[in-house]
Amino acid sequence: MIVEERIYTFHPGKVPLFMAAYDSRGRELQCRILGRLLGYFTSEFGEQNQTVHLWAYDSLADRTERRARLVAEPEWRNFLAEVLPMIIRQESRILTPTHFSPIGLRAYDGESV
Repeated sequence: MIVEERIYTFHPGKVPLFMAAYDSRGRELQCRILGRLLGYFTSEFGEQNQTVHLWAYDSLADRTERRARLVAEPEWRNFLAEVLPMIIRQESRILTPTHFSPIGLRAYDGESV
């Protein structure tokens, strides 16, 4: 299993607008296609105006296939057209859990935790 950490930095004041749009138009579709949301967060201290989310995948190939399916969805592309102007920066990195991590390398059942 791998975990993708995605960090989005927004223009000041745009996180609440993004979260409202995501919750009403993006979340269900993204979760249905990507499948394994481990967590979705907003920043309170440190760097501000950010969201951080973690997605689990079986492998890099699984991630590539799921993300391609998401981008192919017209509904997702419409959502992106609405929210991309709110975003200053996007970051993504792939994390591999250690053997002692609480989520570890165990088989993942596909449900959000």
